[in-house]
Amino acid sequence: MRWRPRLLPAEPPELLVYDDPTPCPYLEGRQARMPLRVPTRMLSAQEFGERLRAGDRRQGVLLYRTRCPSCRACEPIRIEVEGFVANKTQRRIYRRGLEQLDIEVGTPELSAEKVALYNRHKHGRALGPDGQDIDEQGYRAFLVDTCCDSFEIRYRHAGQLIGVAVVDRSDDALSAVYFYFDPDFEALSPGVFSILKQLELCRTWGLRYLYLGLYISECPSMAYKARYLPHERLLEGRWQRVET
Repeated sequence: MRWRPRLLPAEPPELLVYDDPTPCPYLEGRQARMPLRVPTRMLSAQEFGERLRAGDRRQGVLLYRTRCPSCRACEPIRIEVEGFVANKTQRRIYRRGLEQLDIEVGTPELSAEKVALYNRHKHGRALGPDGQDIDEQGYRAFLVDTCCDSFEIRYRHAGQLIGVAVVDRSDDALSAVYFYFDPDFEALSPGVFSILKQLELCRTWGLRYLYLGLYISECPSMAYKARYLPHERLLEGRWQRVET
């Protein structure tokens, strides 16, 4: 029988729109299952917070949580803001970024400047299996459309846009959705700086956690998240503290 979308009980209800196995985007040779769900309305801060605590991630208007049949490599990870202590390298990166970058916080918006920067990041970092540039429609669906309270942080160097972070906000947390940057400015460690800036926003707004997405020890592009200590990972249904 052909698989069909169906309505799931939740508050608000969610429409399950895709639930087929796919090749894993993180670990070669493995099969992934990441059911995609669409809430039937925008989520409140509390409703979105409940989904983050359960391990959900967001992509556009879609929510997903890994349900892979034979692999548990993906571990949701978050930082408890008050317990986090930046190391010497992170503190140096943050100071340097504050000195050299102008920071803007605003509503996620589509622009040709951002699409070009996204594609520059993708090709410069050898990301994506297809080598295809994203177009404006794809960018909007991925990084502008949302089902919760979202914003973007724009980083500029001497007026030039060099990085964009898309971030979600819940009742007690921020959630880092995606970050892209100009590879020419890699020496500034803009990814590290952006995480530290989001932690600072959490402190300013009185939020308890920063969610970093999925930690995957075998995937270099996802394993770096373990450098932020201490942190918590969702293991066997329970958030567990990791000190080292």
